[in-house]
Amino acid sequence: MDAPVVDPHVAATPAPARRRRAWRGPALTAGVVLVGTAAVALRDPHVSGSYGYCPLYAATGLFCPACGGLRATHDLAHGDLAAAWSMNPLWVALVPVVVALWVWWAVRVARGRAAPLLPSWSAWLFLTLLAVFGVLRNLPGLEALAP
Repeated sequence: MDAPVVDPHVAATPAPARRRRAWRGPALTAGVVLVGTAAVALRDPHVSGSYGYCPLYAATGLFCPACGGLRATHDLAHGDLAAAWSMNPLWVALVPVVVALWVWWAVRVARGRAAPLLPSWSAWLFLTLLAVFGVLRNLPGLEALAP
């Protein structure tokens, strides 16, 4: 079990102020995500050009790993899982992971623990996953992965 992190400068701060300060990160993250999701839910990205264009697709005709992510988010916000999956299956699969990581962070803050640190290999795994998905969704015969 992790011991609480004790910073000498923070130790002199009253406990309620420390708790409020510790909640800034998770609360700000949740607020930004909720506002962003609401914006995408209200303005339909299925309308061509409503949020601009993917520079990679515009320049090369290739789908990047994020292509279809806004449309998938819009569909998820409207409860249409099948449509979201058809736009970007990787994003739809990652949403529960992102939510679970945020909950893990919030629970640690609630228990007075330091923010969780992911192992360094997780960043390499994520980048590899993005690269493989980006290649696969552009291969002939795998059009189901394209938006």
